Amino acid sequence: MKLLRYGDPGREKPGVLDSEGRIRDLGGIVGDIGPALLAAPESLADLDIESLPLVDGSPRLGPCVTGTGKFMCIGLNYADHAAESGMAVPSEPVLFMKATSAICGPNDPIIIPRGSEKTDWEVELGVVIGRPAKYVSEADALGHVAGYCVINDVSERAYQIERQGQWTKGKSCDNFGPIGPWLVTPDEAGDPQNLGMWLDVNGERLQDGSSRTMVYGVAFLVSYLSRFMTLHPGDIISTGTPPGVGLGLKPPRYLKPGDRVDLGIEGLGSQHQVCVADV
Repeated sequence: MKLLRYGDPGREKPGVLDSEGRIRDLGGIVGDIGPALLAAPESLADLDIESLPLVDGSPRLGPCVTGTGKFMCIGLNYADHAAESGMAVPSEPVLFMKATSAICGPNDPIIIPRGSEKTDWEVELGVVIGRPAKYVSEADALGHVAGYCVINDVSERAYQIERQGQWTKGKSCDNFGPIGPWLVTPDEAGDPQNLGMWLDVNGERLQDGSSRTMVYGVAFLVSYLSRFMTLHPGDIISTGTPPGVGLGLKPPRYLKPGDRVDLGIEGLGSQHQVCVADV
């Protein structure tokens, strides 16, 4: 099942994609695609998608989940990306947090912060928690996952690396967390460790990888994070990026107003963003 949210920012409605790729309204079934639904998805078990009202036109897509309490990210989780960044593969997952205020729709603009000269791109597999997870085993971890989505972990490298402190300040600017277009349930997403990933800038393919080359897989990451904090329904884990980011190019390349970024993950849909300057 491909769950989504559509409509103006802050006024999104719940929806689902039908067999022909059309949006059907879920408003008569659930209040929103948020923690309550993710923790108890049984209400959708016998859903007849084709009988739901069709949504007219091509509305804006919002973030595919709402009510996210924690936006956890994993750094350097692809060995070849660590190498291009000039950093060693970590002996344990590198954790950092992205502010939830960075979350936006999959096709909303990338807002380049004032004074930024090193805004970068990162296609990543997103994991959305369903059942609460605390001290879960790796064997049981995927049973706590509500679904998967595409994430662009937009990053300002000077803020992240050169401005002292932790990475969060370079990861949390407004619109630095496009999520969606859909939340794809595990039964439809398939093996999360075998999904092709890609990203283009102005039509040029710069990232072309697969989740199978992760250093730490999804089940391990859910189990690992649950040792340090309880993961709640709606929490998001962004699992790292394959090589091809602007920081790793020679010479490095970064985004500027007017640039277009297109990215996607096999079976999870695609995103399309135009870069604009903050005002």
